[in-house]
Amino acid sequence: MLPPLISVVIATYGREETLRDTIADVLNQDYPLYEVIVVDQTPVHEPATQAFLDNLAQAGKIRLFQPMWASLPGARNFAVRRAKGEIILFIDDDVQLQPGFFAAHARNYDRADVGAVAGRVYDRMKLADFKPGLEIQDLPPEALDPGIAWYHINLVHTVKPQRVLSARGCNMSYRRDIFTQHGIWFDERFQGSAVREESDFCLHLRQTGLIVWYDPEASLVHLGEETGGCHDISTKSLKYQLTFYHNHFLMGLKNLTPGQCLRFFLRLFDCHVLGRPPCHKSGSPIKILTRFGFYTLGFLQALKTIVRSRWDDGQIYTRQDAGEA
Repeated sequence: MLPPLISVVIATYGREETLRDTIADVLNQDYPLYEVIVVDQTPVHEPATQAFLDNLAQAGKIRLFQPMWASLPGARNFAVRRAKGEIILFIDDDVQLQPGFFAAHARNYDRADVGAVAGRVYDRMKLADFKPGLEIQDLPPEALDPGIAWYHINLVHTVKPQRVLSARGCNMSYRRDIFTQHGIWFDERFQGSAVREESDFCLHLRQTGLIVWYDPEASLVHLGEETGGCHDISTKSLKYQLTFYHNHFLMGLKNLTPGQCLRFFLRLFDCHVLGRPPCHKSGSPIKILTRFGFYTLGFLQALKTIVRSRWDDGQIYTRQDAGEA
């Protein structure tokens, strides 16, 4: 019996050498059935990168698409509409893969109740944190509580396969049926780096009765480049801070009960505004006030997005794609 066909999706913006290295790692996998879809939203590449991509596309090793806009959830949806695989595997454009990565994702779909697989992520900047004794077997019950799970889901130190509430966007896969039969798509209103768009998607997936399954052997190293992916916003910029809070509030307002929202927003304030663990941010009064300003503006923007959704679902890139088809 043949293994399932995997569509590997790489959405990219403004990446050069790391993108080339990521694609090289993908093409070195020994899994027998896969296609590679690169959604490249970079206005102008370095000559070496453009030649690299063009040569692979001409050789049939990748399917290269170059839309004239930049949106991570928009790029994911764009790729899914063109994917041929039974499994859609999303990775970032700045990752390092180990042999057997595709197979580790695919084997979990032998279970009929698995709709998505969350892989383990080793963040390059935190590799020094991997010390004996930090391993986690079972995640705490709080990790399945949508009101506070986001501060208890540890897909870094957890070594035991188990059910989880959400995946990390740089290492996640889904059954294609989630999109085509259940009609769940990435919400293109998540801005900038689109933080929490994968959490939003996974919360909708739960409504199908399928589960998100964590497999620590489906692991990769995330390099965490400052810019790129599908955004040109530095993590130190004011715009990034505003979109960060907007996206968190949007996920909560869309998916959580009032009680869950309250707990989530209070935890967001405690960690990201006051800077308490696990965020460990500066306790300077000026910085706290600045973060509170972004927190407040982000909430107001998310409210505006929710109100506007009564007549506009925000899937602007999907509508544009349909118009161009």
